[in-house]
Amino acid sequence: MKLAIYISKLFLPVFAVSVLVFSFVLEIVDLMMNIWKYIYNAVPVQTILLILLNNLPRTISWAVPLSVLFASCFMLSNLYSKNELTAIFASGVSLIRFTLPLIVFSAFLSCVHFVFMDKVVVPSSVRYEELKKKALRQRESLNNDHIVILSDGGKVIYKADYYDDDLQRLHQLYVIVRNENKELEYILKAEFATWNKNDCYWMLSNGVQYTYDAEQKNLTVKNVLRDKEKLLTEVPETFQNNTLSVEAATVREARTYIKYLQRTGLPFNEALSQYYNKFSFPFIIVIVAFLSIGISGKSERNVFVISLTLSVSAAVLFYITQMITMLMAKFGTISPFAGAWFPVLLFVALSGILLKYTRT
Repeated sequence: MKLAIYISKLFLPVFAVSVLVFSFVLEIVDLMMNIWKYIYNAVPVQTILLILLNNLPRTISWAVPLSVLFASCFMLSNLYSKNELTAIFASGVSLIRFTLPLIVFSAFLSCVHFVFMDKVVVPSSVRYEELKKKALRQRESLNNDHIVILSDGGKVIYKADYYDDDLQRLHQLYVIVRNENKELEYILKAEFATWNKNDCYWMLSNGVQYTYDAEQKNLTVKNVLRDKEKLLTEVPETFQNNTLSVEAATVREARTYIKYLQRTGLPFNEALSQYYNKFSFPFIIVIVAFLSIGISGKSERNVFVISLTLSVSAAVLFYITQMITMLMAKFGTISPFAGAWFPVLLFVALSGILLKYTRT
């Protein structure tokens, strides 16, 4: 207990100050990147401050891993340079036992970071983007083109050249309808289709139905009947250009979006790997704590500078590894689960090796 209290007194003040400093620096960087846009659009100071306030939770989430790394390196390097750790080791206390409170705190902080990201960072980031776009007079169009959508478990396939969200209209629409065995039943074609808000189906303009009889080898062409139109119930939101960034969505929203991609036959590997990354990324806090413990004390001179440099280099290597595995998951080279979790497992193993050969 005394060791835990001692470590807390050394670690927590440096950690708290580091979070404040890094968050402030990241806020200033964001402001500097957009300052000329704000000036050009004559954005009021109050609005700019509100935008920065909504960006604060995100900068804190980025600052926490950096602060854990900095505070850990600072604390351990300071103890090494003053030979206090040497005295502790001589008394029979191992490095793992001494730093166990730091590891437990990092694990707890990882769990808090996950909840903080999901409940605070994501909503505030959405407000940040909305306020920023409104202030800079930016507007995203929900119109879409070259659309192919699977519906009703793959039994209905929509293909359209263009979707006009203002009119809720699909242009040059083809609808392929298949039976339970995924065999072709008929094809509907229309110059355009308009969404019927009252009865919730697509009304076809000059709709034509093509039916092919494989046994008779006969193609039948006729006008589309209203009962066929009423089967076209895929909601307009499906056709919108509303690609969701899983990174900027809550876990629940991301799960719903991935199910939508799977249901409509759209690529989902990237979204699924980003979903798994929501769970794996908070472990970066534990990893940087392990790295700082394992690397600190590797040098007899300039202990803090060398330890911090090596720890930052290892953390950067983690991010690079994660970028590579996430890209591999996106293109299907590895599974989305492996893309998100492999860097974590790899660096946990490397941290364990470093701890085994750390000077004690």
